[in-house]
Amino acid sequence: MVSARRSFEGSMPVAALERLCGALAGDEGEVSFRLDFGRDEQLGTDYVDVHAQVPLTMICQRTLEPFVLPVTVDSRLGLIRRERDEAGLPPGCEPLLVAEDGRLRPADVIEDELLLALPLVPVNPDSSLPDAAVDHDATGQDDAAGQENNPFAVLRELKKQAGRGP
Repeated sequence: MVSARRSFEGSMPVAALERLCGALAGDEGEVSFRLDFGRDEQLGTDYVDVHAQVPLTMICQRTLEPFVLPVTVDSRLGLIRRERDEAGLPPGCEPLLVAEDGRLRPADVIEDELLLALPLVPVNPDSSLPDAAVDHDATGQDDAAGQENNPFAVLRELKKQAGRGP
């Protein structure tokens, strides 16, 4: 594939990517992808460019409601057969360790890149905090009640007393 500079384009269901589905709230949708194989002639390194787009259903960690997160992957992976070959890869090229026979499963490569693109803490950008989690001091509630639960209230009082002097 590398020497022929082959490209593959297509789509596959999200449900076919089991590891990815484990991190999602649902397995709906299709991954659109393109894989472009090639060789960097200056460095002599083989690579595959991975391009993928998919809408993924995740759980917002702010509201605990499902939302659709559009994920796009554009990365270049340097194809290496030994870990020590990683040092020869150009900057911006992530290593991809392939078997001695040079074979790889395109679906696994796409799934790995999508997993790496997921946010650690998914948050719907259109969401807001529930009323119970909003700071009520800013809305005009009694400030004294807020100070009772403040762990630094004792320190504030000690500072006031120290400022008065003996």
